[in-house]
Amino acid sequence: MSTYTVRGSFPARDGPQQFEKEVEAPNENVAEERVYSDFGSQHNLKRTQITIEEVA
Repeated sequence: MSTYTVRGSFPARDGPQQFEKEVEAPNENVAEERVYSDFGSQHNLKRTQITIEEVA
C-alpha cells in the first residue's frame, strides 16, 4: 500500500479548518474515502461538509 497526503477543509466553530492527513491506501480513491470516514466519525461531519482539495 502507498501513503497518500490528503488536503482539504471542513467547517469548524471559528470558520473553515484546513487539514492535511497522511493515509495508507491502495489508491487515491480509497485514501479519499478513508478521510471522509475518519473525519466524519471524529468530528461528527457529513461527507458533504468535508471539502477535499488534493490527494497526492
